[in-house]
Amino acid sequence: MSRASGRLAGKVAFITGAARGQGRAHAVRFAQEGADIVLVDHCGQIDSVPYALATPDDLAEAVRQVEQCGAGVLSVQCDVRDLVALERARDAAIDRFGHVDVLVANAGVGSFGPALEITEQQWQDVIDIDLTGVWKTVRAIVPSMVTRGQGGSVILTSSVAGLVAFLNLAHYTAAKHGVTGLMRALAAELAPHRIRVNSIHPTTVDTPMIDNAETRELFLPGVENPNRELASELMKGLNALPVPWIESIDVSNAALWLASDEARYVTGVALPIDAGATAPYKVPHQ
Repeated sequence: MSRASGRLAGKVAFITGAARGQGRAHAVRFAQEGADIVLVDHCGQIDSVPYALATPDDLAEAVRQVEQCGAGVLSVQCDVRDLVALERARDAAIDRFGHVDVLVANAGVGSFGPALEITEQQWQDVIDIDLTGVWKTVRAIVPSMVTRGQGGSVILTSSVAGLVAFLNLAHYTAAKHGVTGLMRALAAELAPHRIRVNSIHPTTVDTPMIDNAETRELFLPGVENPNRELASELMKGLNALPVPWIESIDVSNAALWLASDEARYVTGVALPIDAGATAPYKVPHQ
C-alpha cells in the first residue's frame, strides 16, 4: 500500500517520547500509513530515573526511520514538563504542516521502590512526566484541533498499571491510573468537537525501559544479575499468554487503529494490549 492510500494519508501526528521505544515505533508505523510526523523527546537524563533515557542520537535515528517511509518529519527536543516549550513545538508543527490531526501523548519514565521508601524526587518526577506531562501535552496541542474544527484523535499512553496495581511502583501506578481518568474526562469534554480520546494500556514491552538491568531486578527480586534470557523465562508469569513481553509494533498497531477512521466512533476507551495480564485468571497450583 502506498502512503497516499494509507490509513492516515494526509494527516499529521504529534508524538511525544518519540526518540526510541514505543514512541519511535508509533511514528514509523503512522508514517508507513501516510502521516507526516512531529517527533518530540526530552533527550536527556533525569537523576531519579535508574536507567538510561533517550539521547539526541536516538531522536536523529527516529527521524531517519520516518524519512525512509517518505514522510515529512519535524523533530523537537522538548520536556513535557514545560508547557511553554510544548506550545513552541505546536507552533513549529503548524508552521511546517498546517495542522495536527493525531496526538499521541506517549512520554513517560519509571523508577522503583516500596511506596514508603521512594523519595520525594522519584514521586515528583514520575507524576510530573507521566501524568501532568500528559495533561500539558494535551493542553498545548488540542486547542489547535478544536479551532480547526476537523475533529481528531488523541491517544494517551497509560499501562496495565493504569488498570491494576503493581508492587514497588506506587507512583507509576498512581500516575497511570490518573492518565486513565484524564482520558475519560477529555473524551467527554472533547466529543462535541469530534475529537476522540482513548488510552492504551500495554503490558511489559520489549523496549529500553524494560530491557535493562534495573528493571529486570525489579521484576526478579533476589535474582543476582538477571540477564535477558532468564528474565524472558521468568517474566512469562506476568501475562496470561505465555510471553514475557510484547513488541512495540503490537502497541503501534493498536494506536494506528485508534488514530484511523476505522475507529471513528471509538472514544473513552481504555484499550489493553496486555497478553491477558489484566484478565481475571488464576494460575492453577502445580
